[in-house]
Amino acid sequence: MAEKNLVQKLLSVQSKLKVPKDQKNNFGNYNYRSAEDILEGVKPLNDEEGLLLTLTDEPVLTGDRYYIKATATITDGNETHSVTAYARESLNKKGMDDSQITGTASSYARKYALNGLYLIDDTKDADTDEYQNQNNQNNSKQTYQTQGKPPNGNLTEKQVKRLFAIANEVNVSAEEVKRVIMRDYNKTEVAQLNKQEYDTVCNNLEALKQGATQ
Repeated sequence: MAEKNLVQKLLSVQSKLKVPKDQKNNFGNYNYRSAEDILEGVKPLNDEEGLLLTLTDEPVLTGDRYYIKATATITDGNETHSVTAYARESLNKKGMDDSQITGTASSYARKYALNGLYLIDDTKDADTDEYQNQNNQNNSKQTYQTQGKPPNGNLTEKQVKRLFAIANEVNVSAEEVKRVIMRDYNKTEVAQLNKQEYDTVCNNLEALKQGATQ
């Protein structure tokens, strides 16, 4: 029987790989998988096929923003196949130093590279929205700063800032807050929430804060 080539070995791993979404985001109330989960699931399958997986990161400057380019490379010693993915570093994440910001982008980029290599479909995963929507959210923040009030909104600038301050205290990103209000209230901006919706979101965040201190 002829020895399998790299493509056949990789196809075998792809068909066997199962990586459940065992990670839980309590605020957004969704499950997701991480790059570490994928690695844990794929290591024994790569070993069966005699495949070596390596992951590398490289910062790439595009305009005035840095992206992390992650490359997932698989080899059987004779042939090699690589998949790359990019994730942009956030301009600012309160409570995180520069190395943590880069590490977060690296984790996202590595996950996407592994998804591409092993044909894992994460297009419906809630945590993928953060990088897809980051430009729009940064533009919204610019509007708040330049106009002094939220666009098209029912809430005051002070109320919006209070909500984000509460979120920051429990390590919930502005991107995650916006994703949740889009999902639960079909609003594109926090300022578009009415008072009742605003109180509900704030109370949910406060509950996370209280749970962390118990």
